[in-house]
Amino acid sequence: MDNAQAIAEKPPKADPAERPQTGAALAPADTFVRRHIGPDEADVVEMLRLLGCESLGQLIDQTIPAGIRMKKPLTIGEPRGEFELLNELKTIAGRNKVFRSFIGMGYSDTIVPPVIQRNILENPGWYTQYTPYQAEIAQGRLEALLNFQTMVSDLTALPLANASLLDEATAAAEAMAMCRAIAGEGAAGEGEDRGAFFVSIDCHPQTIAVVRTRAAALGIDVLIGDINQLDFAAQKLFGVLLQYPTTDGRVFDYTKVIERTHAAGALAVVAADILALTLLKPPGEMGADIAVGSTQRFGVPMGFGGPHAAYMATKNEHARKMPGRIVGVSKDAQGRPAYRLAIQTREQHIRREKATSNICTAQVLLAIMAGMYAVYHGPRGLRKIAENVAIATQLLAEKLRQLGHDVGSTPFFDTLRVHLREGLTAKHVFDRAHKLHLNVRRFDDGSIGISVDETTSMRDLADIASAFGASDFTPEPDAGAIELPSDLSRSSDYLTHPVFNRYHSETEMLRYIFMLQSRDLSLAHSMIPLGSCTMKLNGTSEMIPVTWPEFARMHPFAPPDQTKGYWRIFKDLEKWLANITGFSAVSLQPNAGSQGEFAGLLVIRAYHESRGEGHRNVCLIPASAHGTNPASAIFAGMKVVPVACDANGSIEVPDLKAKAAEHKGDLAALMITYPSTHGVFEEDAKEICKIVHSHGGQVYMDGANMNAQVGLCRPGDIGADVCHLNLHKTFCIPHGGGGPGMGPIGVAKHLAPFLPGHPVIRPESAGDKSIGPVAAAPYGSPAILTIPWVYIALMGGPGLTRATQVAILNANYMAQRLEPHYPILFKGKNGRVAHEFVLDCRQFEHSAGIKVEDIAKRLMDYGFHAPTMSWPVPGTLMVEPTESESKAELDRFCDAMIHIREEIRAIEHGKADRADNVLKSAPHSAAAVMSDSWNHKYGREQAAYPAPWVREHKFWPYVGRIDNPFGDRNLICTCPPMEEHKSE
Repeated sequence: MDNAQAIAEKPPKADPAERPQTGAALAPADTFVRRHIGPDEADVVEMLRLLGCESLGQLIDQTIPAGIRMKKPLTIGEPRGEFELLNELKTIAGRNKVFRSFIGMGYSDTIVPPVIQRNILENPGWYTQYTPYQAEIAQGRLEALLNFQTMVSDLTALPLANASLLDEATAAAEAMAMCRAIAGEGAAGEGEDRGAFFVSIDCHPQTIAVVRTRAAALGIDVLIGDINQLDFAAQKLFGVLLQYPTTDGRVFDYTKVIERTHAAGALAVVAADILALTLLKPPGEMGADIAVGSTQRFGVPMGFGGPHAAYMATKNEHARKMPGRIVGVSKDAQGRPAYRLAIQTREQHIRREKATSNICTAQVLLAIMAGMYAVYHGPRGLRKIAENVAIATQLLAEKLRQLGHDVGSTPFFDTLRVHLREGLTAKHVFDRAHKLHLNVRRFDDGSIGISVDETTSMRDLADIASAFGASDFTPEPDAGAIELPSDLSRSSDYLTHPVFNRYHSETEMLRYIFMLQSRDLSLAHSMIPLGSCTMKLNGTSEMIPVTWPEFARMHPFAPPDQTKGYWRIFKDLEKWLANITGFSAVSLQPNAGSQGEFAGLLVIRAYHESRGEGHRNVCLIPASAHGTNPASAIFAGMKVVPVACDANGSIEVPDLKAKAAEHKGDLAALMITYPSTHGVFEEDAKEICKIVHSHGGQVYMDGANMNAQVGLCRPGDIGADVCHLNLHKTFCIPHGGGGPGMGPIGVAKHLAPFLPGHPVIRPESAGDKSIGPVAAAPYGSPAILTIPWVYIALMGGPGLTRATQVAILNANYMAQRLEPHYPILFKGKNGRVAHEFVLDCRQFEHSAGIKVEDIAKRLMDYGFHAPTMSWPVPGTLMVEPTESESKAELDRFCDAMIHIREEIRAIEHGKADRADNVLKSAPHSAAAVMSDSWNHKYGREQAAYPAPWVREHKFWPYVGRIDNPFGDRNLICTCPPMEEHKSE
């Protein structure tokens, strides 16, 4: 373990902040509840009237089974004013002490270009977008992600990169699973023993720990040691993980090691510093099969550990084994180049237990920032930054040598490991550094690590040197030449595409950002009614603190006495989320919903093992479950057994009883979603939990639909033992175009001892029987935890409850309006839906030749993103309006759907052509509508302006319908040469 300032220290106990006590006469006028909830009181009355209800309470009584309703209200406090709360949070933030960080370990301070911070990170036109499954209205974001992939591919010298992963440590764990899938036979977790995975001791400690966690679940043997002492012949290996440069800064050419790895039949993974690759020989040129790492130092704040975009690059032949999403190039209906998600990038959702990963959340917003950082600086700018870092490290090394300290003779880039001269103790150096507000890293042997970055100044170097005993710091006049051996120096070009060589002035960069933004539909344009995805308001007050330096510039392994503000946020969130869910304890570490699923199942597994029942490995999963559920179960080392659902979408209790009894000796868990994936509160929820418990299993609840529960019912009261919470859904962290996300888990008392730990900073929630970490940082992505903290504090218990009630009201109102035109596929006992509902569109293929995809594409012409398409039932649309949408917006969407139904009816009655109609040719781009050649049997006006409001504010899809099969047949996943943008 490293960094003795932090290891094994318990976080400080935070005193509750003082809140002003005001009388009713001075109550804040800017309470947030009315800003967050769309319908006003008059709208609510009108909507209830349509539903035949006299009150919200009556509607909720008709929707949620009485047996699971909460008996007491939430104890979170009253709604707050935005101005008041932000002032309080500023005080809390002030308890964080932002020292200059030289700890390293994969995290570096960085300069966020202001044009990127203001116009991407702080811009709702970028952070409120959804995952780009509807590619025609996501062309700007997809281009930005293609830039990111090209940047990664160029710098690693590997031809294929994905569109980001969660963090470096989990990317390394994904690479391990990928190596096993490539080198072995069968799906992960099956078949004969396929050997071990070797991890160099020179990797970052958090990476080693996360790899161990993942390996233990998959039954993989992990060997950790010195790569130079590894006897390849004596070990049956399928993969090797190397750090480049090493965690203590040394740089080696791994070419011969990789040759030995390949000779032994294994694959080589290199975790590489992305900035160092502008100067150093890249992994691909060493023969590496996979490269992983973090792009955090490319203009993404440290944020106490995240969110940051990890990267993965590999060889083309491994494309189908690569986890995550890949952006590719195809063409649209008019033959114009168009971007979309390529090949297997949806398979993590639909392949269920055969998925190559359980990852469905990337870090898109942060990947876009990192890619834009490369676009803004270009190859010369990045190289200059890297040269400055290398020179600063070299100047410091020379000074430390003069002082008698040993910094080794191995080449380095940005990090030094200093062995102190005799007579100087590590305590002296740390005390002196602390007085100068510097954080450095301490190793177990008493040596000290120093990592510099692009923010490091000559004054910083002088202060560091003084901590080691220097009285002055005056470099030689000719100092500054970079000293790297020729065999380690990079000679190949990178970032040669015009996009990285054009936008280097702020004017050009600003215009490029806004050009891409104009090609993407976000919540800034209209509602995004995605079932199970909960695209709700991300309030400005919630977003503002993310970029405050007190939160943004904090290293994840800074000593706890410097991070008291963060600890206060964590304690409040853990307490509030426990109250909301009815659980005993909460871990904030999982940094995606999929990671929450994985962590929750590992906790269940550890619980069974602690009772001598480690053989329990069967996980029951309803046929309607989220696609990540079975994938997570497999990656947690469990065997998936499906449970049938009835015609109403609810779990078939007799089938559950039979399966639970059949597997009672091995039953580990049941995974359920509540309300169900079909948008219904199942009446048998408590009985279902009892059945599983009676056979020795635990109940895992997928929290994707918590937006229908908060303040009205609680997973813990229903009988669940674990539940993950999608903070990027119910609790207002924005989707960011496909990430960031957070998926903390709540657990019952008996599972609390098993919550995730960490090798460097131990989370206070970690118990004495903790599973290993599931994320690189102790608290996952802490910088965005300020968002749900502000949301919950602003709403208070009454506001949160009201939000849930209105979410259910909005869904039932829309269902009532649309039911005369589209059958509602599932309803509860009293004819109500939960916070979402499923529209059945299957009949239109027979009656008019119209598929659900045609409806989804036509909605773009009306200015809307489509609802969730063909899930959980093929040929359907699942609609979730959220509480943040006004009645006027709900009506606009309903009117669009009713208009589209009339367009379908025109086909059914022969008034429109069955092959050439507005649905089959949708969406209609401006280029298509303005073209001199218009050969359709309908008019341009009908194509482009199908409803009155579209004339007032038209969002034009940038391209026409995209040819996905063409893109898969002609796979291009980096920025193509400009001449290849010509149509076929």
